[in-house]
Amino acid sequence: MVSKKEDTPKRVNILNRRASYEYAFLAKYDAGIMLQGTEIKSIRDGSVQIQDGYCVFQPDGSLWVHGLTIAKYTAGTYNNHEPTRPRKLLLNKRELTQLNNKSQEQGLTIIPIRMFVNDRGFAKLEIALAKGKKLFDKRDSIKEKDQKRELDRAREY
Repeated sequence: MVSKKEDTPKRVNILNRRASYEYAFLAKYDAGIMLQGTEIKSIRDGSVQIQDGYCVFQPDGSLWVHGLTIAKYTAGTYNNHEPTRPRKLLLNKRELTQLNNKSQEQGLTIIPIRMFVNDRGFAKLEIALAKGKKLFDKRDSIKEKDQKRELDRAREY
């Protein structure tokens, strides 16, 4: 018998775990990304680093993500992409104006929290309107995680 290779593609789900510790999320949005050349192949390989990413509005009203690193594709040629270039995010106009108005408030920022490839094969970036946590909020988050972990351990035994 000859075994066939599975036709189901590997699921891409790259998380920014540090974001939930550093920020409290107020609203989440799924945005498309304008990619060039070999960037989608690197994303499918999982060669993405989103921890340092942040989003900025341009004067024309478009939203761009900075600090997002998509590593060069290993099998790429001389026309490989630039790893740290800013990339345009694709949202509808209503979402853009809503985000722009809310992000003008003091202490709010827009950060990427997850990158994934949807069923149609398009790379998407889940972004969140976030407010930075204070030190005591971070301690509370750690306490909650520890309590949840201990409850899970107690249920196992």
